Amino acid sequence: MEKIKIIGAGLAGVECALYLANHQIPVTLCEMKPHKKTPAHTDDNFAELVCSNSLKSDDVYGNACGLLKEEMRILGSQFVSVADKTRVGAGGALAVNRTLFSKYLTDMVKENPLIEIQTGEVTKINENEITVIATGPLTSEKLSDEIKGLVGGQMSFFDASAPIVTKESIDMDHAFFGDRYGKGNGDHINCPMNKEEYQLLVKELVSAKKATLHEFENTAVFEGCMPVEIMASRGEDTLRFGPLKPVGLDDPKTGRWPYACLQLRKEDLSGSMYNLVGFQTNLTWGEQKRVFSIIPALKNAEYLRYGVMHRNSFINSPENLNEDYSLKSNGNVYFAGQITGVEGYVESACSGLAVGVHLYRRVKNLPPVKFPPETVMGSLSRYVTTKNQDFQPMNANFGILPAPNRIIKDKKERKRVIAETALINMTIFSKEI
Repeated sequence: MEKIKIIGAGLAGVECALYLANHQIPVTLCEMKPHKKTPAHTDDNFAELVCSNSLKSDDVYGNACGLLKEEMRILGSQFVSVADKTRVGAGGALAVNRTLFSKYLTDMVKENPLIEIQTGEVTKINENEITVIATGPLTSEKLSDEIKGLVGGQMSFFDASAPIVTKESIDMDHAFFGDRYGKGNGDHINCPMNKEEYQLLVKELVSAKKATLHEFENTAVFEGCMPVEIMASRGEDTLRFGPLKPVGLDDPKTGRWPYACLQLRKEDLSGSMYNLVGFQTNLTWGEQKRVFSIIPALKNAEYLRYGVMHRNSFINSPENLNEDYSLKSNGNVYFAGQITGVEGYVESACSGLAVGVHLYRRVKNLPPVKFPPETVMGSLSRYVTTKNQDFQPMNANFGILPAPNRIIKDKKERKRVIAETALINMTIFSKEI
């Protein structure tokens, strides 16, 4: 039986390797540690948790990441199983002893007779063998160049994302639909501000607390995608001539252009999520919620994703990947983890698990499958492979899941119904595969 080659022993690579090996499919797992490390890594173990020991909420019915972990439990995820075994007290979150967590998974990989470990940096991809590229957000320079060749140069090297809010949380009494100068189909939601509101926003942006960048994240790379708080510091009117310019936007309430105006753009086909156009930011998450609430339409906004700025290598997945994470131009090459545009520990591991499922069926000559769209796993794979003019990394959230087939006004109840539907569908799916 042909061995599956997996490049990268991070969360996605380890999860994929263990799934395949536990289903009697041999794997070669390639990892450049200990010979070479990224600036973020500190030890020689696999599946290292770099930034935090938290795997987010464990609330299955009220939090999409909690739901995602339960879906993965149904599929027999080793990542979640080890997390459960090494958890530490963290209230409603699933936090782990990160040293034990990584060591546990490393030992599982090393003790599995169907996993061969190759150490050293991989710089070339053999497109004739089945290969999973799971090299993460800090992929080495030489391999990045190789990957760029596979994906037509469509690869980003940092993540400068604007926040995303739910459509239902936007106060439409202080907003209106319309495109600049009436061009287009009126898809944007416009959030006008008067002079006092705008000036207060600028003042708070300048003084707000910023997130700390790692030493290896050179802020100079962000010059081409300027954080909104930096623009605000360059002069009171800078934003009014930038992302908050009001020209060509007639406010139906006044018939005139507002003093300043933020535009929101659809993030998904259903129009349940909206992106704050041009509002890339490095503010802390708490400060983003506080400061952006000065904009009247966003006073009670619910954030599905906060803005982030950090080093992050990821490909343009919608242009390059099929829904099974295989490369459109070469079905032998698969991608998994943050390099695909999923954001977060759990999301990275889940993509590795998904690739494992797809490869198992391929090697066993079984019909291909699609993860149910009602599940978080299915919705994430669909998100990263659906055409998107401004593709940015995404984490698990209820906004990417289909709405219930009936109107439910209570948010808590709606999330519960969505979660129950997801778990039913994942349970059925797991039995089918």
